[in-house]
Amino acid sequence: MSSDADAAAETGTGGDADAVVAELSGLVFEVTGRLRAQFNAAAAQLDLPPAQALVLTNLSGPAPMRRLADWLSCEPSNVTGIVDGLERRGLVTRRPAPDDRRVKHVVLTEAGEHKRRQLRSSTHSLARTFFELPGSDQQHLRDLLTRLLTGPASTDAESD
Repeated sequence: MSSDADAAAETGTGGDADAVVAELSGLVFEVTGRLRAQFNAAAAQLDLPPAQALVLTNLSGPAPMRRLADWLSCEPSNVTGIVDGLERRGLVTRRPAPDDRRVKHVVLTEAGEHKRRQLRSSTHSLARTFFELPGSDQQHLRDLLTRLLTGPASTDAESD
């Protein structure tokens, strides 16, 4: 390999590196899609629409509606219907925030906590099967993904 090719491989430029990045991106999307499908199946077994299941999974303490919108990547106005459904099922309640009574916090009820535990147990079992790799491979994959998520974020200045 030439020194130009070596440099291109190290910096991520060039056809081979671009092909690897494209393949990695595709694989991550495929893994994400499979995990989402498993999550949605687990939610359906508990008679929960996916959006309601996502709220239950992420709600570990009182949270404002805006935070739920961030978790769901949607507009805060869409969260109202999701929370209404959870409230009708007796899984959450709305309470005024202690520091600003205009802000409503969503809080799990006892039934919501129970349903959350069921959902997490089911999704964990499915994930355990999905990530059935030798322990060292699991740890290596975890470490690589952690490195990707906690590594230096690209900035606009870097892309110029």
